[in-house]
Amino acid sequence: MLWVWIIGIALPLAVGGLAGWLTMGSMSTYGALVQPALAPPPWVFPVAWTALYLLMGIASVLIWNADVPQEEKRRALTWYGIQLAVNFVWPLLFFNAGLYGIALMWLILLLALVVATIAAFLPISRTAAWLMVPYLLWLLFATYLNAAIWLLNR
Repeated sequence: MLWVWIIGIALPLAVGGLAGWLTMGSMSTYGALVQPALAPPPWVFPVAWTALYLLMGIASVLIWNADVPQEEKRRALTWYGIQLAVNFVWPLLFFNAGLYGIALMWLILLLALVVATIAAFLPISRTAAWLMVPYLLWLLFATYLNAAIWLLNR
């Protein structure tokens, strides 16, 4: 069903796009911060996030289309939805509010939720679970960046 693919991929892209739009004006503030050694150039972020949101969307569709009981799919997609909502809030805390310490704690919560999502996806679709791994790795890198910016800009 084509509509499942369209919605599945559009949803995380829309969440990311809205967060990006809401934080757009704060990038100059971010650029003025003392940056950690491994901070990538600003153009990397939208490229990386777009790829990650695409992978997340594909993973969610694989779960939706899996031939497993509805309750199992519902549980896995609930974890997915919760982590996506938490993902949406992080840039608002970090970029708009400048609450770097709170954003770091929020990011740690997000990491735990992504691990839970991967664990819920794994018995349904190994491919879907693996498609979430780049996102998990990027979040680990983002945790380093968030922690370093918090420590360097106190």
